Amino acid sequence: MPVEQSLKTAADLRRRMDERRTVRMFSTDPVPTQVVLDAIAVASTAPSGAHQQPWTFVRVVDLDVRKAIREAAENEERISYAGRLGEEWLDALRPLGTDDVKPHLTDAPELIVVFQQRYYLDETGERRKHYYVDESVGIAVGMLLTALHLAGLAALTHTPSPMKFLGEVLNRPRNERAFAVIPVGYPADDCVVPNLVRKSLDQVLVTI
Repeated sequence: MPVEQSLKTAADLRRRMDERRTVRMFSTDPVPTQVVLDAIAVASTAPSGAHQQPWTFVRVVDLDVRKAIREAAENEERISYAGRLGEEWLDALRPLGTDDVKPHLTDAPELIVVFQQRYYLDETGERRKHYYVDESVGIAVGMLLTALHLAGLAALTHTPSPMKFLGEVLNRPRNERAFAVIPVGYPADDCVVPNLVRKSLDQVLVTI
């Protein structure tokens, strides 16, 4: 790629990604299926330890299943906001205005539930360990959020704690552990996002 084109591409990408905001108020309007599939395919190109690709993306479009996920998530969140999170964590969350009510889990037309595969079974049925699972899946989720944003969709990284219920509701195998729930859709007409200020490049970059 010529240097001039590289500089322009990098500047455009920086500008577009600086426009990304986490959305908690979603429209119920459907989104193009192929856009979501392409974003998941992008995420699956992420680097991973020993190229083991230890992730599973479960796309949830069925409203009844989304309702079941919301009910279970809100049960856990009520306990968390009642004290399980601890006062320091609750203080950090207050500026964002979050609570135990999670309408995004049913308003957003799709959920992508990302699971990390802690191990796999080889051709003989023997249990084999995956390596750098947290790092690999974290990178994949970052690429997923980037792809969704650049394709014009809004998303939220939702991590109810604990998340064991997700494996039960979605009937996932024992080797998979939920990593994040990502509602995907368009912002609601009355959507409001926090007026956040990101750290400047000088604050996050050290050049040696």
